[in-house]
Amino acid sequence: MQTLVQKYNVAGPRYTSYPTVPFWKNPTLSAEDWSKTIERNYRHFQSNEMSLYVHLPFCESLCTFCGCHKRITKNHGVEAPYIDAVIKEWEMYREAMPFSPDIQELHFGGGTPTFFGADQLERLLQAIFGKKKVDPEHVELGFEAHPNNTSNEHLETLYQFGFRRLSLGIQDYSPVVQKAINRIQSFDQVKTVHEHARKLGYTSISHDLVFGLPKQEKADIVDSVAKTLSLRPDRISLYSYAHVPWIKGNGQRGFDENDLPKDDEKRALYEIAKSMLLKSGYIEIGMDHFALPTDSLAIAFLNKSLHRNFMGYTTQRTDFLLGLGMSAISDSWFGFAQNDKSVEGYHERIQKGEIPVFRGHILSDLDLEIRGYILDLMCHFETTLNTNSPNAFIFPEIKAKLLPMIEDGLVEIDGNKVSVTEEGIPFVRNCCMAFDQDLTTDLQKEEMFSKTV
Repeated sequence: MQTLVQKYNVAGPRYTSYPTVPFWKNPTLSAEDWSKTIERNYRHFQSNEMSLYVHLPFCESLCTFCGCHKRITKNHGVEAPYIDAVIKEWEMYREAMPFSPDIQELHFGGGTPTFFGADQLERLLQAIFGKKKVDPEHVELGFEAHPNNTSNEHLETLYQFGFRRLSLGIQDYSPVVQKAINRIQSFDQVKTVHEHARKLGYTSISHDLVFGLPKQEKADIVDSVAKTLSLRPDRISLYSYAHVPWIKGNGQRGFDENDLPKDDEKRALYEIAKSMLLKSGYIEIGMDHFALPTDSLAIAFLNKSLHRNFMGYTTQRTDFLLGLGMSAISDSWFGFAQNDKSVEGYHERIQKGEIPVFRGHILSDLDLEIRGYILDLMCHFETTLNTNSPNAFIFPEIKAKLLPMIEDGLVEIDGNKVSVTEEGIPFVRNCCMAFDQDLTTDLQKEEMFSKTV
């Protein structure tokens, strides 16, 4: 494994989309052109089902491991104006959509969604869904939460509205690591939030852990996973720390480069955690995720209905994801669009009555085909090449790029079926890179992406 890590630990995309954001070809996408892709989606799929993501960007302090678009402030006076803007954006989309939306999934991400008071979150939800409570059997509602500022009121208000999914950001329990990443929280605080959520009736609680953090050692990952297992969350995300300070600036320079575990050391942290999770009955799902067999994510993985979008892995296979809020990304299947990445720019566009997209990508027929293959690989670890495709001429090149992985026992090709082996799962991003038509030079990759392993 060590030799393979050294060989394949190169810069590459995480494939929450294809084409990946750095290769989007419409840097000044207009709201009109973006709206046309929504209309195309409706004509093609004849469905009004959609997923909704709301980006809530504010945090009271900066976590130095974070790569998200956020705004650091202790001024909670920003809450109401921001919620007002998101509501207005939603209303503009409602007027522009050629259908009455049937929301299958909603997720609050950030930033820190629980920076906002429970009353403000409820106000936003009522503007989206109306005054009635949402049936959790019909709509999957979830939110990310910082254990230190998630109150009983947050948990109770959102539960009453229909939320059943909760994702707690843990990262690591080591005081040394927590100090390095400026994310100080105790296990007792996490336990309090987790147990209260469980008592209320949350049926899918997730804990987010990160490996490869500065000053993180084997004993730290063992302790963090053991503490996590003692609470038995339904899902566990085990993310690789993505060190991209050239993108996120000084926020990821709160520690010395020498504090980061090296390639093989970092991978060893993952293997230790993975072994502990599997022994405790969790199932490995896609990339970076584990779930109990009873959780809907595990069920979706086993029956091959798992989907992946900008919110990560999901059980909801909608072909339209709408992102609301500053920097949020939307996906109409035929196009991507991202909102203005600054709070000020977002507010300004909303106040002018404009849908606040500023860049995006309209997918070509080739993009759509490659997107399907990569989505299959990321969700199911296999895909089948379409021999009747007008783009079949690229298949020999793809197979040639996969040859080293085949020789190393990481990938198998049987006819037109491409499968990632069990040994190859940690390298699934590398497999997807062989399909990627945009990765033309190592220089591009090094400047744009984190390491794959």
